[in-house]
Amino acid sequence: MPAALIRGKDIAVTIQEELAAEVRHLQTMGIVPGLVTILVGDDPASQSYVRAKNKTAHALGIHSEQRSRPAATTEEELLALIAEYNSNSAIHGILVQLPLPRHIDESKVLAAIDPAKDVDGFHPVNVGKMLLGEPCFLPCTPHGIIELLQRSGVETSGAEVVVVGRSNIVGKPVANLLIQKRAGGNATVTLCHTRTRDMAFHTKRADILIVAAGVPQMIKADMVKEGAVVIDVGVNRIGESESGKAILVGDVDFAGVVEKAKAITPVPGGVGPMTITMLMHNTVQSAKTAHNIMA
Repeated sequence: MPAALIRGKDIAVTIQEELAAEVRHLQTMGIVPGLVTILVGDDPASQSYVRAKNKTAHALGIHSEQRSRPAATTEEELLALIAEYNSNSAIHGILVQLPLPRHIDESKVLAAIDPAKDVDGFHPVNVGKMLLGEPCFLPCTPHGIIELLQRSGVETSGAEVVVVGRSNIVGKPVANLLIQKRAGGNATVTLCHTRTRDMAFHTKRADILIVAAGVPQMIKADMVKEGAVVIDVGVNRIGESESGKAILVGDVDFAGVVEKAKAITPVPGGVGPMTITMLMHNTVQSAKTAHNIMA
């Protein structure tokens, strides 16, 4: 029997409905969560992501601003813009769209954001708190993966989890979240990467397999345990259809693995919609914290 589909698109809609209700409640108290997205350069993918973020924010009732700057913007100018929003009480979340032009130091830019407004969860303070299991803004894609698992009824406690990919954006943080002593954690985690000697040896042991390697269809059916839950984070463009529409595939060979797994995320419509949703979640939480609203 083919695997059940874990449709992140549907789960994201449910979470967004919950967030919209929270925003409406905050508005009755005169509080409007505010998010600014800062885009440097004209990368088409980045422009698309930022448009999607702003569209979602407006749909939820979140005040959203976009500040676009040319690729020639200096590091000093970008840091000054961040400082402006750090001190703006109407803005609760600051997101600098990555990647940045090469002449700008990304680590310096991310560290310049007020940790209390770091809704991407990339500031060293929030990364450190996440590692320690303390309250903080969690990075959006890893947080979205945990929500997908929990809301799909996938038990992580005691599970053998294999993560393929060790990026600071997905692989490392999702591995950390899964080992935490809390709901959505308590797993035994193996982290694989490009220097792993026998990838299949590890992936075939996984009750839950999370793949974020950026390699199209690298995980084949013979690398997956029968009845595993597979979370495919990859989104790879491998060409265009006759109509000119982009052909997208994940890091997992969906056609083969869907016949072997218990559940699997599709690409597109799987993990992707959760990333923006958790960004909105962090923005709402930031507004609540700024106004000392704990519930």
